[in-house]
Amino acid sequence: MRLKVGSRMQRSGNGGNVSSGFSTKLVSLLCIASFCFGVFVVNRLWSVPDLVDTDNNIAASTGKYGIINPAINCDHKKMDADRRSHAIKTLDETIYSLEMQLAAAREAKAENEKKATDAKSGNDTSNYNAQKVFFVMGIITAFSSRKRRDSIRETWMPQGHVLKKLEKEKRIVIRFVIGHSATPGGVLDRAIDAEEAEHKDFLRLNHVEGYHELSSKTQIYFSTAVSKWDADMYIKVDDDVHVNLGILSSLLSRHQSKPRIYIGCMKSGPVLGHKGVKYHEPEYWKFGEEGNKYFRHATGQIYAISKDLAKYISVNRDILHKYANEDVSLGSWFIGLDVNHIDERSMCCGTPPDCEWKAQAGNPCAASFDWSCSGICKSVEGMEQVHQLCGEDRDIF
Repeated sequence: MRLKVGSRMQRSGNGGNVSSGFSTKLVSLLCIASFCFGVFVVNRLWSVPDLVDTDNNIAASTGKYGIINPAINCDHKKMDADRRSHAIKTLDETIYSLEMQLAAAREAKAENEKKATDAKSGNDTSNYNAQKVFFVMGIITAFSSRKRRDSIRETWMPQGHVLKKLEKEKRIVIRFVIGHSATPGGVLDRAIDAEEAEHKDFLRLNHVEGYHELSSKTQIYFSTAVSKWDADMYIKVDDDVHVNLGILSSLLSRHQSKPRIYIGCMKSGPVLGHKGVKYHEPEYWKFGEEGNKYFRHATGQIYAISKDLAKYISVNRDILHKYANEDVSLGSWFIGLDVNHIDERSMCCGTPPDCEWKAQAGNPCAASFDWSCSGICKSVEGMEQVHQLCGEDRDIF
């Protein structure tokens, strides 16, 4: 049997004729469909993935919610993070180094200034080892207080070889404390130089004198005293206060071995915010509402602190805040510290007849002054009277 395109095939059977034929168009379509199906099958079974340049192309992946998340070059990100971390670390080290250099420069400057002051006053301490003593008493004084100083020298403060003997045998150091004028080397400073040459009982500070600078002066006094003497106690007293050294020594000896001691007549006066009044506090708003009182602190006429507190003041002198009133400033420096406040009323007796009656009753006073005058009223004349009626024997030591 033979097929012939475009013709009919005839076959006889059972006496019937059946004819069948395929058109040219149908054959062509079947061939094309077969070819496409073959190509599709081959590509599905033998496909080769393209190479991806991970440095220049971004692959995409479908997330849990069908969100397309771009792939991240982790190596580059890690390198960038490492560079930033290294840069920050280097910057921190540089800042720390500069801070240390600045602190060292400040210490060097302070030391040079101290050496210059010591050399000027004839007390060069460049090779000085701090002398171990019982207590150091600094009598705060001013350029205009020569007569006050003389009244103290003539009454309760030893002079000359007795002062040196007191320092050597009893380890008690007493000095008038003063800074310099606004024009160093001027007539005021030369007057103190001459007085020092005569009595040798001054501690000179690198400080410009001024009534409104008492907080700063007190701070510098403790810092200077700590660097010069290794004392158990450091005392500050005004130059219009009478002191009985024997009684004060006995009082302090009871607390000599205790840490963080702050001794004086503790008080808590009102914060005075109105201008023009004595003891005006410009920063009154820091103490709360109008009518509030100060925190408990020792009255400024005389008080004593232990060595650890004096060192604390010295170390932190650049960051301790100074209020207008010196005694308030000192009390504020100890806020937040574990300090033992000792209210010692024998350090704030009144002038005669108060101190006289107490002495007769067997309770002699360590210090006497008039509260109304914040010191002995007319102290140049009154110091001798107080000493005669309430003072101890000058030969007690």
